[in-house]
Amino acid sequence: MTETKPKTTVYITNHNYERYVARAIESVLSQTTNDWELIIIDDGSSDGSRAIIEAHQNHPKVRLVFQEQKGLNVTNNIAYRLARGDYLMRLDADDFIAPEALATMADMLDREPNIGLVFSDYYHVDESGELIEQVRRHDFEDVGLLDQPAHGACTMIRKSCLDVIGGYDEAFTCQDGVDIWLRFIEHFDVRNINLPLFYYRRHSSNLTRNEGRLLKTRSQIFAKRAKLQGKNRRVLCVVPVRGQSVYPESIEMELLDDKPLIEWTIDAALAASSLSQIVVTSPDEAVLSHVRGRYPEDKVIGIARDPSLAGLNTRIEETVQDAVQHMAKSDQSFDYVVTLMIESPFRQGREIDMAVDVLTVFDLDSAVSVRPELDVFYQHHGDGLVPVRRAPQLRLEREELYREAGQIYATKCTNLADGSRLIDGRVGHFVVHETTALRLTSEWMWRLARAVAPSVEQDDS
Repeated sequence: MTETKPKTTVYITNHNYERYVARAIESVLSQTTNDWELIIIDDGSSDGSRAIIEAHQNHPKVRLVFQEQKGLNVTNNIAYRLARGDYLMRLDADDFIAPEALATMADMLDREPNIGLVFSDYYHVDESGELIEQVRRHDFEDVGLLDQPAHGACTMIRKSCLDVIGGYDEAFTCQDGVDIWLRFIEHFDVRNINLPLFYYRRHSSNLTRNEGRLLKTRSQIFAKRAKLQGKNRRVLCVVPVRGQSVYPESIEMELLDDKPLIEWTIDAALAASSLSQIVVTSPDEAVLSHVRGRYPEDKVIGIARDPSLAGLNTRIEETVQDAVQHMAKSDQSFDYVVTLMIESPFRQGREIDMAVDVLTVFDLDSAVSVRPELDVFYQHHGDGLVPVRRAPQLRLEREELYREAGQIYATKCTNLADGSRLIDGRVGHFVVHETTALRLTSEWMWRLARAVAPSVEQDDS
């Protein structure tokens, strides 16, 4: 082991990536700079990884750690404590970095002492390491809303900044990039480099394919950050329902897994911890009678809505504002209002909380639940179809498309008061689960919902 203090500590975390770990190690050994050390941490692998890793035990710049499986953030902190470099970067064992990665990223931190964290563009590669596409991030010198974090891996962090924020939060077992990002932007500047400096491998074992776990952890991270901000958050939840007396096609009492559709939304709202009051607003007395008979008034209130606010062409903002004003008459004021439509039955309470937490953490005017769109889109310009988004070899973050999904709309009440729309002003977003995105707009969707409903438990991971 060299006695010279390295500028950068790279650490590779490995758990059963026998197939890929050699490429990750070699990508560090092949850097254009020699001012680094490498720590390889095997986190309880049961495959042939150990022999591959042990082949480097005599390298003067490499240290090996073999441990019982401890999970990502515990392992991150082990590396953080062992690191001797001024800068720290994790490399996952199934990914690899470009030869100039360490020199380029360290150079930015050398030149910009106010920057605490730097990250780059990257390539997606397949299981064999063949190029799929290049992903170009925003230019973060021009980004005003820092709600798109850097990757947890292949991001270079100034170790002294990690000292300030206390390392990694071991309460979370994944999504370390989101947690570190939210804590970093409270204290330090972050920057990107618009060069592709690492290769992110897509394969069947990717942690990121476990979407339910990732989204649940992300919501827990945001909940913790929002709570630490200590802001007053009186939140009104509005569930607007037309009812069959004004709209014969209304579906609120249709059964889904032996439960009226309206109850799916109300039960999800009751499972959320951030809501101060839930209101069902409808011009249909049958709807209000059902709600009052099913739920206690201290939990859910039914409000009679003027039929003129329930027409097909009326703005939903008028109904929401009417509910806010109704509550104000009983001296109840609110900071935020969350609007939930009943056509999306499979929301989770924590996803509703996420809407409120995103508003809080980023101090937004509104936030909407979405799914990222990965398909190809076209527009007809008169002479035929023109791609709005094609299957790219170069994917630009600024051109990414998101689809409203889950029908969760969170808004500052002050924004509603000045006539804005539910989603207006400085708008944030949060991704919901694919099941949450299912919306009952056709008989086919009903069939799909009825097939899925028995396996859906609200606030199940």
